[in-house]
Amino acid sequence: MLQGWIQIALTLLIIVAIPPLFGRYMARVFMRQHTILDPVAIPLERSIYRLSGLHSQENMTGWQYARAVLYSNLAMLVFIYLIFMFQGVLPFNSTGLSAPSWDLALHTAISFVTNTNQQHYSGETTYSYFSQFAALGFMMFTSAATGIAVAIAFIRGLTGRPLGNFYVDMIQSITRILLPISITGAIVLMAAGVPETLAGPVIVPTLENPAISQAIARGPVAHFEIIKELGENGGGFFGINSAHPFENPNGFTNLIELVAILTIPASLIITYGIFANNQKQAWLVFSIPFAILVGFIVITAIGEYQGNPAVNALLGGQAPNLEGKEVRFGWAQSALFAVFTTASMCGAVNSLHDSFMPNGGFVTLSNMFLQIVFGGQGTGTAYLFAYLILAVFVTGLMVGRTPEFLGRKIEKREVVLASFLILLVHPIAILIPTALALAIPGISGISNPGFHGLSQVVYEYASAAANNGSGFEGLGDASIWWNLSTSFSLLAGRYIPIVALLLLADSMSRKQPVPATAGTLRTDTGLFTGVTAGVILILGALTFFPALALGPVAEAFQIVKGIG
Repeated sequence: MLQGWIQIALTLLIIVAIPPLFGRYMARVFMRQHTILDPVAIPLERSIYRLSGLHSQENMTGWQYARAVLYSNLAMLVFIYLIFMFQGVLPFNSTGLSAPSWDLALHTAISFVTNTNQQHYSGETTYSYFSQFAALGFMMFTSAATGIAVAIAFIRGLTGRPLGNFYVDMIQSITRILLPISITGAIVLMAAGVPETLAGPVIVPTLENPAISQAIARGPVAHFEIIKELGENGGGFFGINSAHPFENPNGFTNLIELVAILTIPASLIITYGIFANNQKQAWLVFSIPFAILVGFIVITAIGEYQGNPAVNALLGGQAPNLEGKEVRFGWAQSALFAVFTTASMCGAVNSLHDSFMPNGGFVTLSNMFLQIVFGGQGTGTAYLFAYLILAVFVTGLMVGRTPEFLGRKIEKREVVLASFLILLVHPIAILIPTALALAIPGISGISNPGFHGLSQVVYEYASAAANNGSGFEGLGDASIWWNLSTSFSLLAGRYIPIVALLLLADSMSRKQPVPATAGTLRTDTGLFTGVTAGVILILGALTFFPALALGPVAEAFQIVKGIG
C-alpha cells in the first residue's frame, strides 16, 4: 500500500515542478520573445508560411479568429475522411485493410479533428499504417495546436492584448512546443521498448500449440504515443490503448505518459500569470484544479485499494480491485492514470474504467463534467478563467463591489457568454443525447443493466462533449446511432465553446482598463480563490448531480446493500 501512495506523491511533485519552467517558456514563445529553439524554429516557420501562402500575420478579431479555426478544421476534416475512405488503395497497408463504413469514418474524422479521439474501433484491425500516421497522427498535432492557440488568444484578450493570428499561433504551437517534445519523447519511448516500424505484423507460433500461429500487431507506435499524451489526444494505436505493452510497456513509460498528459494544461496557467504580470494570482488559480485533482486521486485510489466488498467477502480478506487492470501497473498507477486522463481530457487509458469501483466512476465522470482539472488542451485553461469571471460577478453582487477582472469591468455580455459556455452547452451536449439513447428501445447498447448501465451511456456522451475520448466500455457503440449521436456531442462540445471563448476574450480586450479603487474586488487573494472553487463545484457539479446520483452513487449503495 505504502509503495503505491509514494508513487502517486512523487508523480504529483513532478507535475508541480514542471509548470514554472515550461509555463515561462510558452509565454516567451507567444510573446514573441527569444527562445532557445529560434535558430531552428524561425527558418522552419518561414518555410511553412511561404508554402501555405500565409503572407498576412495581422492580429485577428474574435470572429476572424473563430472563422479561421472553423475553416481550417473543416478542411482537415475532409482531408482525413478521404484518407479513411480510400485507405484500401493507399500505401503502407501491409495487412490489406479496406475502408471502414462511412459512419465510422465520419465519427473518427470528427473525433480526431476535435482533439477527442473517441474510438469506436480497434486501431490495429481498422486503419492502415498510412491512415494512422498521415491522418490520425497529423490531427494529433493540429487539433492540439488549435486548442493551445485558442487558449493563448483567450489569455491575450483577458490581459488586454490583441488576440493574435490563429495560423501563426497554431504553427508556433507545433514547431516550438509539440514537435520538439514529441521527437525527444518518441526517442525515449523507443529506448524503453515501444516499437517504431513500418513492418507488418509478426507471425509466431502459440505457446499452447506450436502448430497454431498468431499475428502480433506492431507499427509506428512510439511517435504516435508521445503526441497522444502530450497533445491530450488519447487515441490508441491499438484497441486497448496505453494498457497495450507496445504502447506502455513498463513503469518508466507509464510515468513519462502521465507527466506528458498534464504538462501543457498545468503550465498554461503559469503562462497566463506571466501575460498578466501577476504570478501570485496564477499560482492561486493553479491551486484550484490541483486541489481537486489531489482529492479525486485519493477518492479513486482508496476505492481501488480497498477493492470490491463482495469479492473480499469471498476471499475472506481485503484485496485491491485488479479487475480490468494490468498487473505491471497495479491499483495505484491505474487509479492515477484514470484521474489524470479524465482530468486533462486526454482520454488515454492504461486500465478499463468500466471495471473501477463506483469511486472511480464518480471521479472520472466528475472530471469530464467540470472540464477544468486541468481540462482540455488549452480550452481547459480558458474554461477555468470563464469560471473566474462568473465568480467575480457573483461575488461582486454579494458584497457590493465593482465586478472587475484585471482592471476591466465584467458586464452583461461577458456574463452571458460565460454562463452560456458553462451552464448550457455542456449539459445539452450530454444530457439530451443520453435521454434519447435511453428512451428509444434497442439503441442504447447497454451491456450492464441498472445503475452501471446508466453510467455507461452518460460516460460516452460526457467523453464526447468534453473532448476526452475515453470510454466506460462494455457499451455496444459500434453502430450508426452511436457514431452519429456522439458526433453531435463532439462538434457541439468543441466548437460552440471555442467561439464563445474567443468572443469573450475579444470583448475583454476592447475594454479600457480602469484604476483600482477601494471598491474594486481583489481577485488575487486566497479568499476569492476559495469562492471561485465554490462556484466551480456548485455550478459545475450540481448541474450533473442527478446523473452522478443515479449512476456511481447509487451503484455504491447497491454494493454496500448487497454485502449487508
